[in-house]
Amino acid sequence: MTDTLSPLDSVDATSPAGGDAAEPQKLKRSIGVVGGTLLTLSCLTPASSLFVIVPGSFAVLGTGTALALSIAMVICVGVAFCYSELGTLIPSAGGEYAMAGSTLGKGTGWLAFIQALIVVLIVPPIIALGTAQYLAPLFNVNADVAGAAVMLLATVMGLLDLRANAWITGIFLCLEVIASALVACLGFAHSNRSASVMLHPQLLGDHGHMNVVTAGTMIAGLATALFITQGFSTAVYLAEEMERPSHTVPRTVLWTLGIGSAVILVPTIAITLGAPSMSALDAGDISGMVTAWSNSAVGTFVSLCIALAIINAAIVMVIQNSRVLYSSARDKAWPEPVNRAFTDLSKKFGSPWISTLAVGVPGAVLCFVPVDTLTNVTGVAVTLLYGFVAVAALASRRGAHKHNTAAWRMPLWPAVPIVILAVLLYVLSQQAVSDLLITGGITVASLLYWVFYLRPRAGTRWIITVPEDDQQPA
Repeated sequence: MTDTLSPLDSVDATSPAGGDAAEPQKLKRSIGVVGGTLLTLSCLTPASSLFVIVPGSFAVLGTGTALALSIAMVICVGVAFCYSELGTLIPSAGGEYAMAGSTLGKGTGWLAFIQALIVVLIVPPIIALGTAQYLAPLFNVNADVAGAAVMLLATVMGLLDLRANAWITGIFLCLEVIASALVACLGFAHSNRSASVMLHPQLLGDHGHMNVVTAGTMIAGLATALFITQGFSTAVYLAEEMERPSHTVPRTVLWTLGIGSAVILVPTIAITLGAPSMSALDAGDISGMVTAWSNSAVGTFVSLCIALAIINAAIVMVIQNSRVLYSSARDKAWPEPVNRAFTDLSKKFGSPWISTLAVGVPGAVLCFVPVDTLTNVTGVAVTLLYGFVAVAALASRRGAHKHNTAAWRMPLWPAVPIVILAVLLYVLSQQAVSDLLITGGITVASLLYWVFYLRPRAGTRWIITVPEDDQQPA
């Protein structure tokens, strides 16, 4: 599992002489720091994460939710350093699997790809399933049906030009920030408890009694907290479509993490301090709290902004997911007819249209799977994925990569990836056995595919590709 390829070998292997198909078309470079940040912020989905996933954390972590998010965000700074270095060292639409495969070996890259595939296929339906709740002020609709409809709409939008999508998602992002800022202002204005409750977490127990949130519960909750802040890594999936990736990728990753963290954390603190009661906080009905703090018109406005934020998030995630599938097919992960289909680009928009359909339609189907199962499995997969990235970062300064002048280099290497890896392993050890078994079963099945199909065809399958024009110094 350590048969790595040099950058030159990677490119040559995909030429007509090296495989059984013509070299795939290259994605167009049209994204700068602003456009990339808009897209990655939207994929981080700060408002939709705040309004769809954070309420569930209040029920588990109580007043410790903001503390868990703060710890997760500190961890994510180190993870962002790893992504930034690897994303400029290996600027591929394959993201994590290209990073791990180029530094640790193609087998490891395949296992990283599976974790990324779990995340990018499951996260959009989780977010989309929150749509119905926030459309309630206008009309009632079944949550599963609404989620599926949002996924299909996002698929259509994902077929459009990325430059157009950057501005569309930017408009939606402004609405997200407005809704989040409004919730934060109202929450702080109606604060009725001390900030110390966040450092000494409490949770509503049976018969209205207050229970202390244990350290074990906080650590277990970090997997979901990491999931909430996960989208900042989207920049590396768009690296092949970014102008000057060595400049654009690290700035996009770090700006996204900083802004997204603020949009999530500040309102979470405000809600914790301003919730009318502990039972209201435990229920996590944010739109209900907004109505109680103001009036029904404001509550309706916030709800509709959240619904738009969810649609925005689904659009950007479908764009991201299609690039991962496109890149895996370009790198010969599947039988040749499938590879040709997934790498086919729209002549009008330049987007991988079959890959877009292949991730959008299954996403609509996943909206009918229990959301708790989807959320827990994704939390484990995100933790594993970050672990692969941390290990890849440790190997990023050896061999042919050691003297690469095009890459951005993180400070405090190798201490940062070592600490991140240790923390992630501990968080993983605290997860439910059932969630570990589901994710582990998918991983084992993918490993069998690697052993019996990909590895015996090493010369023509799973050829990890880094675009040749990105091997030059910045």
